[in-house]
Amino acid sequence: MPPKPSVENIKAASQGLHAPLAGEVSNAEDYFSEAAKQLLKFHGMYQQHDRDQDGPKTHSFMIRTKVPGGQLSAAQYLAHDRISSDFGNETLRLTTRQCIQFHGILKGDLRDSIRTLHNVLITTLGACGDIVRNVMACPVPSTDPRRRAAQAFADELTLALFPQTRAYHQIWLDGEALIDETPLDEPLYGPTYLPRKFKIGIALPEDNCVDVYTQDIGLVALFDGAETLAGFNLLVGGGMGKTHKMETTFARLADLIGFVTPDQVIETCRAIVTIHRDFGDRENRKHARLKYVLHEWGVERFKAELQQRLSFTLQPPRPMPTLRNVDHLGWNAQGDGRWFLGLPIENGRILDESSKQLRLGLRTTLERFDLGVRLTPQQNILLTDIVEADRPTIEALLYEYNIQTIEQISPVRRLALACPALPTCGLAIAEAERISPQLITEFEQLLDDTGLVGEPIVIRMTGCPNGCARPYVAEIAFVGRSKEKYTIYLGGSFDGERLAVEFLDLVHADDLVPVLAPVLRDYHAHRQTGERFGDYVYRAGIDTLRALVPQPVGEAVGD
Repeated sequence: MPPKPSVENIKAASQGLHAPLAGEVSNAEDYFSEAAKQLLKFHGMYQQHDRDQDGPKTHSFMIRTKVPGGQLSAAQYLAHDRISSDFGNETLRLTTRQCIQFHGILKGDLRDSIRTLHNVLITTLGACGDIVRNVMACPVPSTDPRRRAAQAFADELTLALFPQTRAYHQIWLDGEALIDETPLDEPLYGPTYLPRKFKIGIALPEDNCVDVYTQDIGLVALFDGAETLAGFNLLVGGGMGKTHKMETTFARLADLIGFVTPDQVIETCRAIVTIHRDFGDRENRKHARLKYVLHEWGVERFKAELQQRLSFTLQPPRPMPTLRNVDHLGWNAQGDGRWFLGLPIENGRILDESSKQLRLGLRTTLERFDLGVRLTPQQNILLTDIVEADRPTIEALLYEYNIQTIEQISPVRRLALACPALPTCGLAIAEAERISPQLITEFEQLLDDTGLVGEPIVIRMTGCPNGCARPYVAEIAFVGRSKEKYTIYLGGSFDGERLAVEFLDLVHADDLVPVLAPVLRDYHAHRQTGERFGDYVYRAGIDTLRALVPQPVGEAVGD
């Protein structure tokens, strides 16, 4: 059997993401070849199979839409909902990058799904792949000119960093299977695009809902006075993904590089993307993110290279404002006499169950009131532009469909995130979304037992070390290590400005909560006034806390 072609060779031979994908869309197979499967990601799709099934693989596809800043109209949301019924598995999945995913789409329905989205001005191009992914921004609807100014850059950056390939329209919308022989001009990305994915997020003073330090480029909006956008502090080189026991890979927070004015943002971001394009590792995909360039070069060399690519002089950074972890849930005034309602969606999964008709209730509410929709980086949903007179009726609808509000869940459940993991994600080595709700229930009981009832602690869970739920900045993280076993990380900051530290390795799923009991008891006994759990871990020291745990439970890191 010939070796699999490298992703770099596949991209180089694709003629702008066309071949061999275009020729395989309409063939009789229920799957794509390895080369076409890699290109499919750039078009916003992943080939998957149900890993719970025995026997021959039955292939299906995940489609991810690209939603800058998480902003949707009612019509756009409802188009997603229809696709989940017509072609998907009757669920929607909100992502930690403010997108929507469908699972269970069959190959023969891909084109109709993409066309349905295109009809409401939604694309999937660039939602996945080695390219700039969905640009994140705080989704809160507001008349505050500061919020509106910052949010506008999510759209501006999306347009400025969008790929120029014609393959998406030709394959999915026009149905033209032939490859366009006209030379493709990708002035930003080049013929092989980026070495790996690239992520951008925009934060506001007092509002770090996007986890700005985890982005390849983080922009922190700064203001002169009450309304004037002065510019952005520029953070570069964050990233969550790593590989277990491979020391050359690691989670990393972005470095503060400088300050740029609003008219310099686009040029700066394009220049940074080209640095990743030109210097990112194209031999080892596990080491290909921009964060490794920053780590190996250092800030000063990176700034020098960036300066050479700019037409203006990069300014030194301004003082960083306070950043807060805000989820924007509950009833909130928009400032124009209308309201938005933030609803918690556990692990981002919108579905109907016998006890809770979440999907039907959201659909009914949006069809009746034609509200705006905003998706949050915490996998939740905001219903916007609600007039005062409609609030009682909307609350009654929520009650009718048994849709939970923040008053009905604990702070720790409100803050929790989990990735989809098994059975669909091909990278997952352990469960996450399917066991997270029960794990949080057990943790709620532990908080009760240790005198910490209602304590807000950020817990995140992933089925592999790639970090899609941003676990490495959580106060507590459970990261899939092998089947039914996890690495526990402790000590990230509540507001996302510090990395967690490895605590115990190879802990069985049944032991994840019990093993933390002595740590929680010590936190209750020795915390300082108002001290968050992550800050207590950082102050106490990971070795001190590890000594509290009876052995053997899992393995101490480094053993």
